[in-house]
Amino acid sequence: MSSESARTALEATDAAIEVRALGKCYQLFDKPVHRMWQSLIGGHQRFYREFWALREVDFAVHRGETLGIVGRNGAGKSTLLQLIAGTLKPSEGRAAIHGRVAALLELGSGFNPDFTGRQNVHLNAAILGLTREEIEARIDAILAYAEIGEFVDQPVRSYSTGMVMRLAFAVVAHVDADILIIDEALAVGDAFFMQKCMRYLRDFRKRGTMLFVSHDSSAVTSLCDRAIWLEHGRVQRIGDARTVMDAYLEASLIERQGGAGARRGGVAGRLRQAPPRRQLADVRQELLDRSILRNDVQIFPFQPDAESFGECKAQITEVTFSNEAGQALAMVVAGESVRLDIELHAAASLGNVIVGFYVKDRRGQLLFGDNTALCQEGDFAVAQGQAFRASFHFVMPRLLNGDYFITAGLAEGTQEQHVIQHWLHEALRFTATGGTLSAGMIGIPMLDVRLERVTHE
Repeated sequence: MSSESARTALEATDAAIEVRALGKCYQLFDKPVHRMWQSLIGGHQRFYREFWALREVDFAVHRGETLGIVGRNGAGKSTLLQLIAGTLKPSEGRAAIHGRVAALLELGSGFNPDFTGRQNVHLNAAILGLTREEIEARIDAILAYAEIGEFVDQPVRSYSTGMVMRLAFAVVAHVDADILIIDEALAVGDAFFMQKCMRYLRDFRKRGTMLFVSHDSSAVTSLCDRAIWLEHGRVQRIGDARTVMDAYLEASLIERQGGAGARRGGVAGRLRQAPPRRQLADVRQELLDRSILRNDVQIFPFQPDAESFGECKAQITEVTFSNEAGQALAMVVAGESVRLDIELHAAASLGNVIVGFYVKDRRGQLLFGDNTALCQEGDFAVAQGQAFRASFHFVMPRLLNGDYFITAGLAEGTQEQHVIQHWLHEALRFTATGGTLSAGMIGIPMLDVRLERVTHE
C-alpha cells in the first residue's frame, strides 16, 4: 500500500467527515432562451458555459476536531458547507458524514416565514432528527435560550435578522449533534448573545466535531485546530489554523498592495535607543488625542447578574475602572493610565485567594489579562465576612471599534492548583470608538518611535 493510500485509510477510520474529489459545477446561460434551447435540443450541443464553484476538494475531518474554512467572497466556502450538509448535490466526487449533523448555514434557511417561531422550532428540530417527544421536552429550553420573548408566537417574517439568528442557533444548540456546521451566520446579533454563542461553540469543541466558516482570523485561530484556505473553488492550503491564517492574510495584504510584497527576515529595531525607564505615555499621545485617530472607550455599569459559576465561598461585588484618585470612570481615552478595581466579599474563610481578569472581544477572543498570584509573598487569607479588593494598574491600549468585556474571577489555592470560587463571564462591558490600528487587535503605547538614516563606516 502506498503512503498516500495508507494515510487515506487512516483518516477514514476515525473521520467524522470525508470529502473526496468534491466538485460543483453550474451552467451559465447568456440568454434565457438558451436555457429553453438546452432543455429542448440538448444532446451534443451546449448553450451554456460551465462555472466550477468548487473542484477537486479532498480532505477529512477527524472526530473531535474543529476545522476552519477561510477564503474571500466567492471562494466556494458556503458551497462546500452546503454540499457537506446535503442541501446541494455535487457534480463530482462525494461528501460523507458519520454522525448526526446540525447546520447553521444561510441565515434563516429552513425557516418558513409564515410559521411562528414556535412552529419553526418544531419543524427544524424534526428535520435535525429529534422525535416529537424530544422536541416537547426541550421546547422551553430552546425558547429560553433564544431570548425572543413574546415574539415566539409571531410569524418569523416579522423578526429582525438578529432574532432569526437567535432562534436558529437555539435549535442547533439543543439537538445533541455530533457534527456542527456553522457558516458566517454569527456575524449578526448583539454582543451579549454573541458571547453566549461563542461559549457554546467552545464547549462543543470538547465533545463534538465542527466545521466553522468565518472571515474573522482571530475566531478561526482561537476556535479551530486546522484550517482550509479556499481560492477560486480549490484548496489553496490546509494545515494548522495559525499557519493557514498567516498565509491567507499575507496573500491578502500582498494583493492589496498590487501584488508587490514578500516575507523578509532580519533583525528589526536594533537601532532604537532605550527609552527612559519612567516614561509611560505613548510619545504620540498628544497628536493622537488631537486627531481623528483618538480612541474613546465608554464604560458601562458593572453587571452583577452576568452568567457566572463557582463555589461562591466568596463573591465579586463590584468591578470598575478608576483613575489615579480612585474615582470610578465612565469613559477613558486609549493611552491613558487606568486602574481596574475588583471588589470582593468573603462568605467563608479562605486560605489563599487569587483574583484575576481577562479582556475579551465580542467573539470571546482573549486579548489580555492578569492575576494577583505573584503580587505578594506568602498566602493572602481572608476571614469570613471580610471585604477585600484587587487592583490592576495599566495603560488602556488602543482598540478596534466594537464591544469588549471584562471577565473577572476569584480562586482559592495556587496558580497551578486552585478552585474557582466566583467567575463572572461579562462582569463589565466597554465600547471602543474612533481611531484605527495599522495591524493587530490592540495597540500598545510606543515609548519611542523613530526613523533615522545610518551611515556605515
